[in-house]
Amino acid sequence: MTDVRQILRRHGLEPRRELGQHFLVDARALARIVAAAELTADDAVLEIGAGVGNLTHRLAASAGRVVAVEVDRRFLPVLEAELADRPNVHLVAGDILALDPSDLMGEGPYKVVANLPYAITSAVLRHLLEARIPPQRMVVTVQREVAERIVARGGRMSLLAVSVQFYGRPQLLFRLPPGAFYPPPEVESAVVRIDRHLQPPVEVTDVGWFFQVVRAGFSQPRKQLSNSLASGLGISPGEAASALQEAGVDPRTRAERLTLEDWARLARRFSRATSKEG
Repeated sequence: MTDVRQILRRHGLEPRRELGQHFLVDARALARIVAAAELTADDAVLEIGAGVGNLTHRLAASAGRVVAVEVDRRFLPVLEAELADRPNVHLVAGDILALDPSDLMGEGPYKVVANLPYAITSAVLRHLLEARIPPQRMVVTVQREVAERIVARGGRMSLLAVSVQFYGRPQLLFRLPPGAFYPPPEVESAVVRIDRHLQPPVEVTDVGWFFQVVRAGFSQPRKQLSNSLASGLGISPGEAASALQEAGVDPRTRAERLTLEDWARLARRFSRATSKEG
């Protein structure tokens, strides 16, 4: 592959910061990302934000099929030119949030490898993990602070952490300085690998209700959990406190201190409480 800067100059293009276009140019980092995906010739890979194709080229060398999605149509001629020698790459112009992964990848298993735009990281992760056919593995570059939130445990949990860890097992693989990108972002980045659970790690009878309870708990993260849940679920503070105590959770605690197991117990308890309200 030619240097990213040379490719951009040749096509008369400049990255758009409003689209989060910070292209990873560190060759060692690109190699480590591809290695972390553990690709074989049998694998299908979905790449989000193909840019000028420097990661795409490496993915195509290892995987059997690559579907590269790019929202900025200016880069489609660039990708077609740079990937002309990679017939196993299929280019798609579009916004991943408006696309169904199964329409792109078919019914079989697939992996996601991507340098995600920071502004839509959480939305993209939810979109993929909650898809009808979610990826079996994701290796994604995100903002360092977001990576740390994704892998956080009890005491530092967030809605994002619960959402990701319900569906998969995340690992923070390595950090990347701004200089690994062109143009360099103003923040540090990190690469996270998420391996999908075959079954959720906690017992949940209604996934939709489980996340309704979680969202309610995090709706006012600085308040005591009983108040947040009462407001978010439309029940009285007394009933919220009672259900929390029945689940073995201190009503005065905050949402960030709860584990997946705690949230699963709460979903079961609040299901009973709210059904009485109705």
